[in-house]
Amino acid sequence: MKKPLLRVAAPFLLLAFTARPSAAQVQPELNPAGTRSDDTTRVQLTQPLDSLVAEPQSAQDSARLVWLQTPPELRDLVGDRISCLDTDMPHVFNGSVMSFVNYFTLRNRGYTQRILERQNLYFPLFEKYLAKYHLPQDLKYLAVVESALVPTARSRVGAVGLWQFMGPTGRDMRLVQNEYIDERMNPEKSTEAACKYLRDLYRMFGDWELVLAAYNWGGGNVQRAMKRTGKRTFWDLYPQLPKETRNYVPTFTAAMYTLQYAKEHGLHNDSLRYLYPEALDTLVISGRSLDLRKFSAQFGLDSAALARYNPEIRKTYLPETVQNYKLTVPACVRTELAMLNRTEVLDFCKVVLPPPRPITPLVPALPPADSAAAALAAAAKAAEKPQYRRIRHSVKRGESVADVAERYDVSPAQIRRWNKLRQGRALVHKQQLVVFVPLEASETVAPAVAAVVRKAAVPAKLPLPDEKPEKEAVAKAVAQEVAAVTKPAKAAAADNDTTEAATAEPEKTVAAAPVRSSRSSREREAAAAARAASVATSDDDSLPAEYTVRRGDNLTRLARERGVTVAQVMAWNNLSTEAVMPGQKLLFRAPTEAEAATAARTVARRAPAAAKPTEVLPAPKVHLVQPGDTLYNISRRYQGVTVEQLRKLNNLKSDEVKPGQKLLVQG
Repeated sequence: MKKPLLRVAAPFLLLAFTARPSAAQVQPELNPAGTRSDDTTRVQLTQPLDSLVAEPQSAQDSARLVWLQTPPELRDLVGDRISCLDTDMPHVFNGSVMSFVNYFTLRNRGYTQRILERQNLYFPLFEKYLAKYHLPQDLKYLAVVESALVPTARSRVGAVGLWQFMGPTGRDMRLVQNEYIDERMNPEKSTEAACKYLRDLYRMFGDWELVLAAYNWGGGNVQRAMKRTGKRTFWDLYPQLPKETRNYVPTFTAAMYTLQYAKEHGLHNDSLRYLYPEALDTLVISGRSLDLRKFSAQFGLDSAALARYNPEIRKTYLPETVQNYKLTVPACVRTELAMLNRTEVLDFCKVVLPPPRPITPLVPALPPADSAAAALAAAAKAAEKPQYRRIRHSVKRGESVADVAERYDVSPAQIRRWNKLRQGRALVHKQQLVVFVPLEASETVAPAVAAVVRKAAVPAKLPLPDEKPEKEAVAKAVAQEVAAVTKPAKAAAADNDTTEAATAEPEKTVAAAPVRSSRSSREREAAAAARAASVATSDDDSLPAEYTVRRGDNLTRLARERGVTVAQVMAWNNLSTEAVMPGQKLLFRAPTEAEAATAARTVARRAPAAAKPTEVLPAPKVHLVQPGDTLYNISRRYQGVTVEQLRKLNNLKSDEVKPGQKLLVQG
């Protein structure tokens, strides 16, 4: 590899030797690799560059290529200028330094010009504290390498501020870091902390090149490397250092040269917006909150002005817990504040937060007594919570998620969530799906009712051995308990007669023995069913009273669209099965007495002689929310029910309901 490079570099070396002026400053010659011919630099810089500022080349021999591509005149000129720098800081010139000089002056001139815009604002501050701690003035260029003079700069590893302090190091230097303030971004305090830290590092190593390496890598790491290798200089430790630290010193030298000779490289122009120090003052904030936006509006400042003057403030306000904080403000604020009432201004600018909500005490829940009322209360409480039954479905050929959801009356999103299916993914033939079908109210309350009935069937006292309990009395007691369970707790006064008629039918069914039904009994039972259905639901003006069945319709979908049950539709239309035919007329409301009588006569003519009496549908207490339902539509379907009552019965805070949710419609 070296021989081909030497063949390529030989013509350039010959040209550089013949073109070099005889009057140039005497300094050691540079070889093509970018190292000196004497023993000033003992290693060859062939590693890739990865400083905090930028990485000029990514090839392994980037410094060598930059050295060969640089015109000899420019190379000699830069070398002469760096060797003439009057500074205590390291200023060794080699190929690595030249590559960064090219980066700052040629490849990324805009980056360097942004630094030039801010140097007049921060360099006077740096020079003041460097002189205070008797440090070289050229250490101010270290902030250029670290943060490009941006006080809020943050690195990928968590270093913050102009001097890029890590959190533990900042706390060691007494820089406050909390939820509201991070003094690593305060120019004054972070600069003073950086001067103290550099002073301590110089006392530790006594060499500025090692100080710069320790500032980047850590003093403990550099000490361990020196102890492990026995080396005492930066260039001796160069192979043992990380890539970032190896290029830290060359980057510092290139930044120092570029900013001192920026005019010679044409980096200054009239389009740059230079920043200069302003007349500032401080306002001590202690024991009171301060809304910075209100404060800015009060004194006519830009909304971001206080953020520029106080970059360490992390929020738009200061809390009351802040003590003796010096807020940096323009000098004009102090003049205006002296003319106003200071207390009134600060009270106006305090933070106004909503008061915390009071905690509602919880009432201890006592266990209910072992009685029939307690069992009914537990059953009603269980009915409020949605209960589901797990079903395993085997996918048929050509079946989709929507088809399965339609079959089990659930949403397609629920099917995908239960089975972890992706959106738009087709189902596979014989694929097993899990479906949770909501239980009806009758299914959940039935066990509790049965328990109450079984408990009520026990006689009050045991009969004597020679006595036999009368079966009719026991059956009557059971029928009375069932009627008490099914009867609504809060029925309207106007509907008392109808409700009693509706609940009397189960008594008759349970207590009396089955008898042969006649034509007159069937007519009475059909009329009672019509009256009970009229109590259960109210007419909805927004829906058509009659509907003509079309091709593809089914009774389940039609009932769900209109917010009624299939059993109600079958009772209203005297249907024996759920099958409907195209062209058939269906009634989706309770029929009138005349319609009910006509339908009863029709059923009596068609029904066989031994037909059982029609089951009376009780008024529903729980409504299963269907897609498209709202509280207003649900209240229209039940007579005497309002939206406010639905909210109060179901403890709802808004009018939003979800499909599958069960709502109490009666107290």
